[in-house]
Amino acid sequence: MNQPCVYIMTNGRNGTLYVGVTSNLVQRVWQHKSGFVDGFTRRYGLHRLVWYEVHETMTSAIGREKQLKSGNRNRKVGLIESMNPGWRDLYHDII
Repeated sequence: MNQPCVYIMTNGRNGTLYVGVTSNLVQRVWQHKSGFVDGFTRRYGLHRLVWYEVHETMTSAIGREKQLKSGNRNRKVGLIESMNPGWRDLYHDII
């Protein structure tokens, strides 16, 4: 999926959340899952893709990422549950 996306990773239902943006969702999620990139997701074991949103441009994706990061946790949980009520890992849906 080589298109700008905003995504949320977690370590489990109602666990720690990470909001990110990328132009290659499959590759970026693989990097999180493999622990390839040192940082927040590796430190907290955030290997489950539970939400994503495709954008036409990277500018709009970055704007949405900033909006989500500045919002509260309840809104993020609501987004996840509207798309993925079981909080299942969506990685295999995108590969």
